[in-house]
Amino acid sequence: MSRARAVIRRAGAIAIVIGIAMLSYVAGVLLEARAHSHSFRPGTSAAAPRLVDGAAIGEVRIERIGMHAVISQGESDAVLRLGAGHLADTPWPGQPGNVVIAGHRDTVFRPLRNVRPGDLVDVTTETTVAHYQVVSARVVSPADLSVLQPSKENTLTLITCYPFSFVGRAPERFVVRATEVR
Repeated sequence: MSRARAVIRRAGAIAIVIGIAMLSYVAGVLLEARAHSHSFRPGTSAAAPRLVDGAAIGEVRIERIGMHAVISQGESDAVLRLGAGHLADTPWPGQPGNVVIAGHRDTVFRPLRNVRPGDLVDVTTETTVAHYQVVSARVVSPADLSVLQPSKENTLTLITCYPFSFVGRAPERFVVRATEVR
């Protein structure tokens, strides 16, 4: 009987250590993302956009749902760990076409679960302030690349994983489409 208790105690101690390690990792990622969120300052340069992978290039805001995220160039895991990422093969915010920004559902894009048509989205870069209005939000398969297709209108596409409460690799994508308003 005492041997069983010792095994249970040891397993409990190991579980606590693993839990503390996991919480420390999450806290570190969140702190790193918060520090990165202060790296963009609107209107600090009139120069051409910096397209260096990982460089902070702007911010995206949806005031009604309390969403604010720094946009960095690129969509690598390292970039998305810090905030939202501008897909390199898509236009710059405010330019004609489909601007695509991706972010993690469990960090910067979590508030998107409350987005609805009509919400206003502001995208600010060093050279541009673009205003968009949400037209739709839908769930698609990760294989559905139609959301990345070019557009003749000035559109903004925000992409994150779905469902929002899923633990692990989410099986679907949540896509918000907005059109520019002048």
